[in-house]
Amino acid sequence: MKDYKQVATDAAIDEAAKHLAEHNFETFVVATKEEAKAKVLELIPKGAEVMTMTSVTLEETGLAQAINESGEYEAVKPKLMAMDRATQGREMQKLGAAAQVSIGSVHAVTEDGKVLIASNSGSQLPGYAYGSDLVIWVVGAQKIVENTDAGIRRIYDYVLPLESERAHKAYGVPGSFVSKLLIYNKEPNPKRIKIVMVKEALGY
Repeated sequence: MKDYKQVATDAAIDEAAKHLAEHNFETFVVATKEEAKAKVLELIPKGAEVMTMTSVTLEETGLAQAINESGEYEAVKPKLMAMDRATQGREMQKLGAAAQVSIGSVHAVTEDGKVLIASNSGSQLPGYAYGSDLVIWVVGAQKIVENTDAGIRRIYDYVLPLESERAHKAYGVPGSFVSKLLIYNKEPNPKRIKIVMVKEALGY
């Protein structure tokens, strides 16, 4: 099996960043997760309504904690955690789907500038696809692949088993599933999506 933990070469990173920019994904390349955290916090307006999607990458960079616990933003995730899904489910869906800012990661980026995101529930997809005014993805450079087909293989061969293990431990469910797959070919609204590409292996 391909080594999906291997960070892409500088040449592959540069190629991906060039084509992402052509598709209206504003892309910043940084060396470390610490630089990624600083860049993301620089991009978010203070006081903004921010939804941190469930993401190993956000945990590893410390961004989830910085946004949800600092008091500098109107953090959506703590609000959702305090709500009752049985009685406030519809309100929770709306909050999560259309926050002013959505932050998370993706599962594959192609060298020709496309982005793939897999999901079981689909909860992160509305904000990414349309609902949020600003979307920021933090992406470890091990996620760069040759093309869309390679990205789909990466999701099924590598991401899904790891996410199933995480979901089992976190939620007690048997595993996860690729119920929904978003392939982002281009963002029609320039500057709406920012990608912080990190020359390290982050998340999966």
